[in-house]
Amino acid sequence: FRYVAHEIRELLASLGLRSLEEAVGRTDLLRQRTTGVAEADALRLHKLLALPANFAQQEIRHAGERNPLPVGETLNDRLLQDAQPALEGRGSVELNYTIRNCERTVGARLSGVIGQMYGDHGLPSDTIRINLRGSAGQSFGAFNAPGVSFHLIGEANDYVGKGMAGGTIAIHPSREAAYAWHENVIAGNTILYGATGGELYLAGRVGERFAVRNSGATVVVEGVGDHGCEYMTGGTAVILGSTGYNFGAGMTGGVAFVLDVEERLPIRYNRQLVQLDRLNQQDQERLRELVQRHADLTGSPRAAEILANWAAYVPLFWRVMPREMVARIEAQNAGTRGGRHGDL
Repeated sequence: FRYVAHEIRELLASLGLRSLEEAVGRTDLLRQRTTGVAEADALRLHKLLALPANFAQQEIRHAGERNPLPVGETLNDRLLQDAQPALEGRGSVELNYTIRNCERTVGARLSGVIGQMYGDHGLPSDTIRINLRGSAGQSFGAFNAPGVSFHLIGEANDYVGKGMAGGTIAIHPSREAAYAWHENVIAGNTILYGATGGELYLAGRVGERFAVRNSGATVVVEGVGDHGCEYMTGGTAVILGSTGYNFGAGMTGGVAFVLDVEERLPIRYNRQLVQLDRLNQQDQERLRELVQRHADLTGSPRAAEILANWAAYVPLFWRVMPREMVARIEAQNAGTRGGRHGDL
């Protein structure tokens, strides 16, 4: 960025300007370039560049302060203050708040302090339990550290669990909600972006680019949009509902279990790197554990229905894994069987 800034200063100086602010409104410095395309070069843009005669130059250049800091105490401030006993090693705490969608990146500051004080290992499980009601703003639970557990009754925006390294996040609607949870959206796009660890449970659908670049987190959700598990390199994703198109594009690690009641995944997944297989016994055991935990943490009716009719639902799941990863596992299994046969 230093070199970019240096070059910008050079360009401004060549135009006789001292700052980017002085460049605002200086349409007299712009020239229409020649493209060589007759249709484009025939356009006359000079009227778009003309300066209004009845405006003072300082009015054209006006720009207010961007992204002003929130006035007064924020939810992140309160979290950090109320969690002090746990941060100081004086036992666990359970905290309760309401949350609004203007409150963004809730929990990131707390996790940053945990990282500074305790390193990558963080705190013991559930040392800091945070219960919230309402609509969370973007990046809820971002960079979540081990030892921090979020329980949100309501909904969230984009980037839930972004970069999370540990802990648990569970989000579900109110128990009084009359609609079908698994048919409605509980969180936005790009959920779990770049996560390296932790657990995320979402009792509802989410948007596009779900679990993009996930490299270690475990997540259960009830439906996703296009580009699910894109560039995933590790971790486990359970999807108890439909997916959008291009599922698994660029996926080089990890595993996804997808419930495909409508039999659409074979035409929606990206065939370049991943393959679909039905579940073996080990897969089924792992999947059941995760669906049960999803039910325990969120009270999901969808999870309860699947568990109550397990034998009927298991054949409807696909296991999605990178082809190279499947080949390595099969080679290992073949080698193990061969070794045992030789010992006999």
